[in-house]
Amino acid sequence: MFQKGVLAGRRVIELGSMIAAPFATHILDELGAEVIKIEPPEGETTRHLVRGGPSGTFIAYNRGKKSLCLNLQADDGRAAFRRLVAGADVVLHNLSPGAARKLGVTYEQCAELNPRIVFCHIRGYGPGPMQEEIASNPIAEAATGVMFSNRVNGRPSRLGPSYLDQFAGCYAAIAVLAALLDDTGEKASRNISFGLYETGLHIAARDLVGVQLKSHLLGRPETEPSPEFAIPGYGAYETRDGRWIYVVMLSDEHWRRFGRAVEMPADPDLATLRDRRRNRDRVEALVRDAVRRWDYDPLSAALAAAGVGHTEVLSADRVLAAPQAAEPRKFSDVPFAGYGFQSPDFPVASCRATAPFAPPPLLGEQTRDVLAALGYGAEQIDAMITAGAAVTADAAKPVWARAGGSDMG
Repeated sequence: MFQKGVLAGRRVIELGSMIAAPFATHILDELGAEVIKIEPPEGETTRHLVRGGPSGTFIAYNRGKKSLCLNLQADDGRAAFRRLVAGADVVLHNLSPGAARKLGVTYEQCAELNPRIVFCHIRGYGPGPMQEEIASNPIAEAATGVMFSNRVNGRPSRLGPSYLDQFAGCYAAIAVLAALLDDTGEKASRNISFGLYETGLHIAARDLVGVQLKSHLLGRPETEPSPEFAIPGYGAYETRDGRWIYVVMLSDEHWRRFGRAVEMPADPDLATLRDRRRNRDRVEALVRDAVRRWDYDPLSAALAAAGVGHTEVLSADRVLAAPQAAEPRKFSDVPFAGYGFQSPDFPVASCRATAPFAPPPLLGEQTRDVLAALGYGAEQIDAMITAGAAVTADAAKPVWARAGGSDMG
């Protein structure tokens, strides 16, 4: 049984690169919108990160979209873009402010063509003295306190995944949905602009308020190295058979349950969290030694029976084989360039479109179809392609080189 999705019939134009904007429009696509991805003649950045071809980022977050390849620096390319905006519902991009003005992708320029357009610009910084600056995910992490507490060999380091990019994409999707629900048509709700920096601030709110709390209570701005280190017995530990289990023990009751599950004698000197914090090294040694006496599977069963939160620490190649991921299936099969991939779906199935499904597009794969739908004749389209104002896909061209390069995302 197929469902159209809550945004069926809506057309979204994306001018996105890397993660933030493509992730936002990926969500809108999953909700049923038609997403037309406008790409420059060389294609967007994530098409070229792995052996000269698409990265995991591109395959995961661009499936189901249509690729319209236009040169927006050419008059005919800009004219086609303007014609597309006139009939769209949403324009969403993460171009730099300067590039957006140069290419004619601002709210004022788009609203002149389509007063009802919902316009969303994910930028490096929102309003303020740095609003023209460029910021990427790790810059936002560094500027909002995330990187300070995440250290590798003592050196402040970015988190692995680009979480602030993806949070920004989620915020963009939320703002677009809010604007589409607003029948007033007010500019304030339809001209959406915010930064990765502001996204990082909001995500860091708990920690930023927490350090203020410590200042009030202790008289100094003390920060914890990480939430794990704040509570002894909370973290990853290696089992006897060489697997890693992550155990969550937030309360005294969790501690008692863990002790019973692993058959560890109760110690009245460690009964409260305050006691355990005073004896951090001893607690860590007790938990580490207790876990090492068990193989993973019987330990997992014992902890589950005792009501102790835990899971195995899985490598990426094993995640989708886990029973919880596979039953019911929480990912889709994504064929692309002769290979098969499995990519997780938007988690709220009740509002996700399930048909029609399409793999990620080749660069310019739908250029001819989209231009024809906009009223261009075959000869006009051919002339645009010959002049370099538009590009169509070359299905015979290999997507990836056989050797060299590295996966950057």
